[in-house]
Amino acid sequence: MRNPRVRFMLVVLACICGPAGLLRAATPHPNVVLIMTDDQGAGDFGVTGNPLIETPHIDAMARRSASMTTFYVSPVCSPTRACLMTGRYNYRTRCIDTWLGRSMMEPDEVTVAEVLREAGYATGIFGKWHLGDCYPMRAIDQGFQEALIHRGGGLAQPSEPRENRRRYTDAILFHNGSPRQTRGYCTDVYFQAALKFMDTARRGGRPFFVYLPTNAPHGPFHDVPPELLRHYQSKAMQKLIVGQTNPRKLEQERDRLARIAAMITNVDQNVGNLFDKLNAWGITENTLVIFLVDNGPNSRRFVGPWRGSKTQVHEGGVRSPLWLHWPDKLRAGLQRDELSAHIDLMPTILDACGVAQPSGLALDGRSLLPLLLGTKADWSDRTIVIQSHRGDQPVRYHNFMIRDKRWKLLHASGFGRTKFSGNPQFELYDLINDPGESRDLAGERRQVLARLQAAYDRWFDDVGSTRPDNYAPPRIHVGSEAENPTVLTRQDWRGGSWAAHAIGYWELLVVKPRKFEVELLFDPGRVDERVTLKLGPVVHRKTISAGDTSCLFSGITLEPGQLRLQAVLEQAQQQRGVYQAIVRFSKTCD
Repeated sequence: MRNPRVRFMLVVLACICGPAGLLRAATPHPNVVLIMTDDQGAGDFGVTGNPLIETPHIDAMARRSASMTTFYVSPVCSPTRACLMTGRYNYRTRCIDTWLGRSMMEPDEVTVAEVLREAGYATGIFGKWHLGDCYPMRAIDQGFQEALIHRGGGLAQPSEPRENRRRYTDAILFHNGSPRQTRGYCTDVYFQAALKFMDTARRGGRPFFVYLPTNAPHGPFHDVPPELLRHYQSKAMQKLIVGQTNPRKLEQERDRLARIAAMITNVDQNVGNLFDKLNAWGITENTLVIFLVDNGPNSRRFVGPWRGSKTQVHEGGVRSPLWLHWPDKLRAGLQRDELSAHIDLMPTILDACGVAQPSGLALDGRSLLPLLLGTKADWSDRTIVIQSHRGDQPVRYHNFMIRDKRWKLLHASGFGRTKFSGNPQFELYDLINDPGESRDLAGERRQVLARLQAAYDRWFDDVGSTRPDNYAPPRIHVGSEAENPTVLTRQDWRGGSWAAHAIGYWELLVVKPRKFEVELLFDPGRVDERVTLKLGPVVHRKTISAGDTSCLFSGITLEPGQLRLQAVLEQAQQQRGVYQAIVRFSKTCD
């Protein structure tokens, strides 16, 4: 935790009463298991009406849970994760996109894991972090004592080691910052590691906070549990498709849906195993298990009464179930329809755990616990704003929605573009009477539109003024004892893309004068090439041979300060960037 004021307050409290003393002593402190799947839409459950995808264990959990029935997430993953971890809108956290340096979260942000860890909880993450792969933005830098995760936004992306060869089964993951060869399908591995962590914590008499953000059912879909795949390939999966599909591509889409369904049912089986263990340990009653999805579905498929999918700001792209299973405190089947969102999870979890929000920490979210307990709650009317699109900074009115209890204003300008042209084409819906967003009332209810537009403008100005240079991405630190080596990947580089020949760069902060070496990894070329490594104003060059996949620059002295690293391979008139850059320092050269 790097927020000086918040850290000071927590340290003072810990010194006065010890870590356990930060927990309210009135009740046993509940364990918390937070499960969030990746690209699974709100309609991908039997309990939400899906006719083909089988989720019996999650359905049973949902029936035993209290729930918030009007719950929002962002239309893509990193923004949801930043909101969930901090209780703040992601535009306050520097995390505004999902790649190219735009999904790194500001290290000074305070996470729910940091607060719970300081309060005496054992904290662990197993799955997808996607808020920064290098120090000081890793999960282990942001409050998690135990981490078994993949890099970037998913397996089979340029953030992972080349040796992984895009595997979901027997994948190379990262355990507390170091690569580890695992055995088994990735979702099974995450849950098994989480259960081991829970068992250790409970045997040690500590409450635990476990974050289980699976990368399933995110694509690609080449590697899924084979028995489940065969099961779903025998079903008429095309019945889930929404809208028209090219007949020539129907079989391909049917197969893709079978693979997605197999991944979802595998998650469900692991949820069943989780509850079996909690029951065997006798801790189910006082364990709060929370389930949600991170955004809408990753194809045009069934989303219940809504329309839309991942990246879209219509309801199907931004609605999620929120099931909270806590038999000691929450009544099974309780449903609350108050407007709620991902920003509410941190204050809700802290409230449930009896841990006060640190003094000076400004949250956008509210604790949902009073609503769920049925106690008196000062729940004044509110608006929720959701916005996400590509690019270096947010654009006013671009791919956003704002809603209050009844009305929703949106501009569906598309996630994939960095800006839109012309004037925004607002849509306005009465969600009480038209939850499917079928009748646009923007031309009829001008006063409602103006009111919500003004509320959005206030929000946009507010979140954008959180700190100076609010949307500049955080810098990756090199030379710190906390991480050596530092692996720089295309997930976090700037100015490039994931295309094979793209050229980008990394913005670094050298924290200590040291002697470094930089190893560059790249695809083999057909001819000899010249490699240029730029470290700020200093340029290093060497020639590599056809077929080489790496080269090393050593004996590089760097002084503390900001630095840009770029590497380019060149032959004839063609240039290309590297796959990854590995920065190491030698402690003997300090």
